[in-house]
This record gives sequence, C-alpha cells and structure tokens, in this order.
Amino acid sequence: MARYTGPREKIARRFGVALFGPSKALELRNFPPGQHGARNTRRKTSEYGTALLEKQKLRYQYGLLEKQFRKFFEEAQRRKGVTGENLLQMLELRLDNVVYRLGFSNTRFASRQLVSHGHISVNGIRVNISSYQCKPGDTITVRNSPRSQQLVGRFLENTQGNPVPEWMTVDRDTQKGSVNRVPVMEEINPIANVQLVVELYSR
Repeated sequence: MARYTGPREKIARRFGVALFGPSKALELRNFPPGQHGARNTRRKTSEYGTALLEKQKLRYQYGLLEKQFRKFFEEAQRRKGVTGENLLQMLELRLDNVVYRLGFSNTRFASRQLVSHGHISVNGIRVNISSYQCKPGDTITVRNSPRSQQLVGRFLENTQGNPVPEWMTVDRDTQKGSVNRVPVMEEINPIANVQLVVELYSR
C-alpha cells in the first residue's frame, strides 16, 4: 500500500494547517520550517506556484501520493458534473476517510491503518483497501473481535466531542456507521481552493 511516509510536522508548519491531525509543533512554532522560517518572510508566489501549493495541501490532507491523486482527478473529470466537487466527493467517500469522519480514529493516517489491518467491514465484508469507494447505503462496522473493538473503543473516547457530518450516521455503542448520501461541497468545506487545483491539472 503506497502512502506518504515523509515528515509531517514540517509539512503542517509549511502550510500553517494541521493536515495530519493535532500538531504540537504547529502550536509551538507557528511559522514555516527552515533556517529563515521564523522571519516569516515569503517570496511572492506565482499563479502556478499558488495553485501547486493548493494541490499539495489537498493531497497531504487526504494522505495521497501524486500518482494516486492524479488518478482521482482524471476520474473526476470523466464524471458528469463539476470536476472540483466530483473530486472532493470521491476523496470524502474513500473508506479511510469515512472511518475517520465516523470517529473510529482520530486521524486519517490511523484510519488507514485500521482499514489496512483488517479491522473494518463494509456491509458485513472485511475490506482492507483504504481507497475503497463507499456508496450511499453502505454500512461500516468494526469487526467483531476483541482487539478491533478495543482499539476503536479507545479512539471513540478521544473523538466523542467531534461532530459527525450530516451525510452519515454513527452508533458509537455498536461501533457501526452508515453513509446516507453523497456529501455536497458546503458540507466538505475543503481547506484548499479546489478551483485552482482543477486549473492546475487542466493546463
């Protein structure tokens, strides 16, 4: 399973956003990394550079490599509708992201591990593919094993204050959730300018 394994705190400080979950480094040093980061002086960025940064921000948020991200974009282009919204919906409906949104983990990285280690089932069938595309009506459950239930139980304690999006429902007691519908742009509330990402790939 290909995934990003590089430094996370540096990336979070570079963009000024906690892309990989809560970041103590970002709280303590809220300036870019590097020798001159504390001066907080940035060169003027070109239009291309700005679009590239927005794409990188979105890619890191969902934990994808460039090749994976581009495949999602190409599929979003082929589908009917607005490309940017299609792209975000596909990213949100990835199984690892759905597990994260349900509160079964406190970061997308942790949710990806839950999926890849076989702790999650979709419609009663174990699925260990993080990029699996969930659909409206799908039921996501934690496997009926002590290890899986204890692991997710600890995560649920940490995420009990996190709101669950309106396009899905969760039963914390039974560790079961469901996707009710495809999310709309307003519900996703992306941290990046998706239109700039679309323009970047359309050049």
